[in-house]
Amino acid sequence: MIVWINGARGAGKTSTARALLDLLPGSVLFEPETVGAELRRALPAQRYGGATDIQDSPAWRRLVVDTAAALLSEVPGPLVVPMALLRQEYRDEIFGGLASRRIPVHHVLLHVEETVLHERLSHCPTRPSGTTDQRGRHLAAYHAALPWLTTDACLVDNARLAPAQAAQRIAHLVAGGAAERAIVQTPEPTGATLAAGVLLFDEDGRVLLVDPTYKPGWEFPGGVVEPGEAPVRGGLREVEEELGVALAGQPRLLVIDWEPPVPPGFGGLRLLFDGGLLDPAQRRRLHLPGDELREWRFFTEAEAATRLPPVRRARLHWALRARERGATLYLEDGTPVGDG
Repeated sequence: MIVWINGARGAGKTSTARALLDLLPGSVLFEPETVGAELRRALPAQRYGGATDIQDSPAWRRLVVDTAAALLSEVPGPLVVPMALLRQEYRDEIFGGLASRRIPVHHVLLHVEETVLHERLSHCPTRPSGTTDQRGRHLAAYHAALPWLTTDACLVDNARLAPAQAAQRIAHLVAGGAAERAIVQTPEPTGATLAAGVLLFDEDGRVLLVDPTYKPGWEFPGGVVEPGEAPVRGGLREVEEELGVALAGQPRLLVIDWEPPVPPGFGGLRLLFDGGLLDPAQRRRLHLPGDELREWRFFTEAEAATRLPPVRRARLHWALRARERGATLYLEDGTPVGDG
C-alpha cells in the first residue's frame, strides 16, 4: 500500500510524512525526489530540452513506480510518499502503473491557503524553495491543479495543524479507507498485444474520446482483445463495458496499425473500427466506470490532436481518411504502408 501525500511546497508534506511513520506499523518513507536527483546525475542535461521539472522525464515517472514496487517487495509497508503531483496526466501514469502491480494508493492532499504558503516559504531556512518567480510558478500550478486534486484526493486542511496532528488525521482516513483511490488494474503486458478501438461520432462528425484514470492522454473506446476473442467482438465488448452502449451490426475496419516495441512496451497490432453515429438517445445513456474512465467528450480532429499522444493522433488521422474514402488502411507506427 502507498500513502501519497500531495500538496504545494510549504504545505508540510515531509514533516507530516515523518510523523505518520509512527502511526502506521511497518511503514517506510519513500521520497521520489531522491530518484530525480540520481536521474539528473545519470542523464545528459540536453535530455531535458530545457525543462526544469524532473517530473517531465518519462524515465522519472517509470522509476518512481518501479522503485516503489521494489521497496514493497522488501518491507511490509505501507510506503509513505510526500510528493507534489500537480499534473493529472502524471498522476494517471504513476497511479495506473502502481495499480497494474496490484499496489493500492491512498491519495491525501495537504491544503494550505496561499497567504500561509507564502509566509512559510519565505521563512524556510533549511530548504531553498527557489526564486520568487519559481515559487510563483509553482503556486500557480498548484492552484490550477486544485479542481482535479480536490476531486481525486482526500483533503486535509493543514494551515493550523502541527505535523503530528495532520498525521493523525491521515492515519484515520487511511484506516477507514476514505483516501483509497480505486483505479482499474491493467496488468502490464509480457508480450505484443492486439487491441481494438471503436470510433463513435456525433451528428457534426466529431469523434468520441475517453479520458482514462490509469494512463496519460485521451484514448479511443476499446481495449485489449482477450485470447481467442475476435478483434471486432473485443472492441464491441469494451465499448459496452466502458460506456454502457451495445452497438448493433458489424463495424467496418478502418485501419490496422502495427505499433513497434519501444521498451518498456512490447507493441503489437492496433485496430480501429467505424462504430458510426451515436444518436442523442444513446448519448443520454452513456455511463463511465469511475475506476477506469473519468470523462467522455466529442472532439473535432484538430481538438483531438491536442489531447492524443502522437501515435494515437496519427492513427486517428488515417482512420478518418479511410472513413472518407470507404477504404481500409494498413499502417506501421502510424504511417501508411503500400498503396495506402
